Amino acid sequence: MIKKILLLLLLVCAAFINAPAKAVPANNGRMVRVGISDVKFQNYYFNNITVSATDKFRLIDKSTNSVISEFEAGEKVKVVIKDNLFDVIQDNFTVANGINGPVKVESDNGYVSVANLTRAGKQAYYRGTFEITKVPKKNNQFNLINILDLESYLRGVVPNEMPVRFGLEALKAQAVLARSYVLKPRENNYHNFDVCDSVACQVYYGANTEKELSDRAILETENLVAMHEGEIVLALYSSTAGGYTENYEFAFSTDTANGNRLFPGAPKPYLKGVPDKKGTPVLDNEEAARKFYTSTPDTFDNASPYFRWTKEWDSAELENVLKKTLKTQSSAGFVYPKFDNPENFGKIKEINVSRRGVSGKAMCVDIVTDKGTFTVQKELPIRRTFQKSNVSLPSANVIFDIETTTPDDTHNAQPVTKIIARGGGFGHGVGMSQYGAGAMDKKGYSYGEIIQHYFKNTAIATYPVELSNQTGHDTESQIFYTKDKKAYLVVENKFQFSKLTVVLNGQELRLELVPRLFKSEKFDISEYIVKGENKITYLLPYSDAHKKPVKIYVEIKEAKND
Repeated sequence: MIKKILLLLLLVCAAFINAPAKAVPANNGRMVRVGISDVKFQNYYFNNITVSATDKFRLIDKSTNSVISEFEAGEKVKVVIKDNLFDVIQDNFTVANGINGPVKVESDNGYVSVANLTRAGKQAYYRGTFEITKVPKKNNQFNLINILDLESYLRGVVPNEMPVRFGLEALKAQAVLARSYVLKPRENNYHNFDVCDSVACQVYYGANTEKELSDRAILETENLVAMHEGEIVLALYSSTAGGYTENYEFAFSTDTANGNRLFPGAPKPYLKGVPDKKGTPVLDNEEAARKFYTSTPDTFDNASPYFRWTKEWDSAELENVLKKTLKTQSSAGFVYPKFDNPENFGKIKEINVSRRGVSGKAMCVDIVTDKGTFTVQKELPIRRTFQKSNVSLPSANVIFDIETTTPDDTHNAQPVTKIIARGGGFGHGVGMSQYGAGAMDKKGYSYGEIIQHYFKNTAIATYPVELSNQTGHDTESQIFYTKDKKAYLVVENKFQFSKLTVVLNGQELRLELVPRLFKSEKFDISEYIVKGENKITYLLPYSDAHKKPVKIYVEIKEAKND
C-alpha cells in the first residue's frame, strides 16, 4: 500500500514538474473569453475533453449554478456531450449526466489544463477558468473557452508573439497593440468567445510560456491601448514589413452586407504605409519596387531573416503548383476568371504584377499562359498561389522574373526555364513590423514612438470606459503607468452630463462638463500624475435626466507623433 501511495505521489509530481508557479487569482479588470483549439490549432469544436488542474478544482453547471463535483489536484475528469447534454466521467465512472451546461472548470489556487494539450512543446496550463459550452446550430459539439482577465491573457500572448530578446520597449509596444487587438479584433466570427488562440487572431499559449520581461512590459503598460480620434485602432502587426509598411486597404478586403468581399478594402486613416527611411519614394510601380526589393537599404527590418528572400521554380514545377493553388484560391473569390479545370491552364508565358500598393506589395498578379490569363488579387491569395514545397510566399512584396538558359553541352539537352520570385518581408506588412520594433528598441525609441511610427496620428491612452446612471455602471477604476507628467482626461459627453468626479492618486477632482455633441472635452491632469503607477477612479453623479453613457479615458504623452 505504501509503495502504491509513493508511486501515485511520483506520478502527480511528474505531471506538474513543468507547471508554472502557484496561480494568482484573476483580478477584477476587463475579462476576455479565449477559444482554445487542439494541438495543431486547427479545430475549435469538440465532443469530449479531459480536464484537470494543479490544485483542487470543481466542475459547476452554470445553468443551475450548482457544483457538479469536486476533485483533487491532478485528477483527470472527462466531459462528454451526448444528445446535446453533458456527462462527467472519472475512471470510467459516471459522476453526473444529462447536464444542460455550460460546464465551468475552476480552481481557487491552481491552473486548469487539458490532457495532452501542448503549447511550445510542453503541457499547457491556463490562468482563470474553463467554460465548456455548446456550439450554436451544431449538434453534440462544444467549445473550450478560457475566461480570464485581460492583463493575465496578455501574459500568454506577448512572449509568443514577440521574442523577449527584442527588448522592453518593443515588448511594451507589442503589449499595447495586443491589448488593443483583443478589445477590437479585425473580425469576430465566433459565437461563444471573443478571440481565438492561434495566428488567425493572436497566438496565446497560456501560463506556461510567460516570461519575466514580457510580464514587466504588460504591467508597465497596464490598460493602455492605441487610439485614433477617440476609438481603439485596429492594431495589426506582422513579423517583417521589409522596410516599408502597407496601406490597410491595399492588403485587406471589406465584407459587404450581402456577403461579398470588396478589394481594395475600405481605408483606415491611421494604417497608412510608411517607409523606415525618410525620403524613400512610393513603391507603387514596377521600377521602384524592383529597385527596392533587389537591394538592401538601411531599414529597421534588416535583422530579420526574411528581410530579403528568393524563391525559384522550373516552369513545369510552377505550372503544377498553379494548377492546384489557382483552383483553391478561386473558391475564395480572388481569381479571375474562375479556375476549376487544370487542363485549361497551359504553359506559362509571363507573370506580371499589374497593380502594387505604396510599399510595392502586389495587389494584382496576371499569370499569362498560352491558354489565357488568370488574375490573382489580394496579398494573402497571391502568397498562397505561389507556393514552394507547399509553403506560401513569405510576403506579397515580390517581383517576378522568367529566365531561360541554354545548356552548354551538345547532348540535345533542352533549354531550362526558371521562374524567380524575389521579395522582402514576412506577413501582411500592415501596421507594426515586429522586427522593426525590435530594431527601434535597440536604437533607443520608446514604445510610444514605435507605435506612432507605424500608426499615424494615434494616441496612447487607457481603454475607454462608459459610465451611466444604470445601477453598477456609475463608477470604474483604472491603473496606468507613465514616465512623465503629461496626461489628459478625455470625456465624450454627447448626452450632456454636467458633472463628473475623478479621484486621481487620492486627489478628488470635481469637474464641470460642457455639453459637446461632436467633440471631446479635455482636462489637463498632469499635475496630479506621478512617475510610475497611477490610479484613477471615475464617479458619475446620479441624474434623473440622463440614462445614456458618457465615455472617458486618460491620454498620456509618452512620445511625439511624427
